[in-house]
Amino acid sequence: MATKEHCDFCFETLEAALLKTENKPSPKFENINCPLFVTWEKWSERHNDYILRGCIGTFTARDLHDGLSEFALTSAFRDSRFDPISASELPHLRCGVSLLTDFEDADDYLDWEVGTHGIWIEFPLESGRTTTATYLPQVMPEQGWTKVEAIDSLLRKGGYRKTIEEEQRQKIKLTRYQSSKIEISYEEWKSE
Repeated sequence: MATKEHCDFCFETLEAALLKTENKPSPKFENINCPLFVTWEKWSERHNDYILRGCIGTFTARDLHDGLSEFALTSAFRDSRFDPISASELPHLRCGVSLLTDFEDADDYLDWEVGTHGIWIEFPLESGRTTTATYLPQVMPEQGWTKVEAIDSLLRKGGYRKTIEEEQRQKIKLTRYQSSKIEISYEEWKSE
């Protein structure tokens, strides 16, 4: 189960990297193995909400000490959708840690529940090359998507550019999974 200590460690890791300190943070939690994602969001006055600044993880089980350290920095500095996070942004961030569980092959592209499952799809592109894309469980409810809207968005995210028709959806191999997620803001982290 994801805990506040996981987010604390991600904040400590990011702060140490941004401030270029030599002391490497020490994890204060059990070193279990599991797939994981680290998400950074930044408070936006314009949106009056947090907006995504980076989210990267792995479906390969990793030990949490190394995995959270690696993906706290990878999602902050190497998510190709965003510029790297800067030190001036640190006080405006929220960190989310998702530990992934209960992976199951679905019968078809609709064999999952919005609000319960994350989805990982594998599908052929126009070139014939197979690619993948995923959304964590919280994405679909946050966006207000139906199952088909989420699938179509994932096809686009994965690089499919033609008109999306039912025939393309039927070619999808879908794996559903669940997640234990926790989020804390910079203020919550510093208030300890």
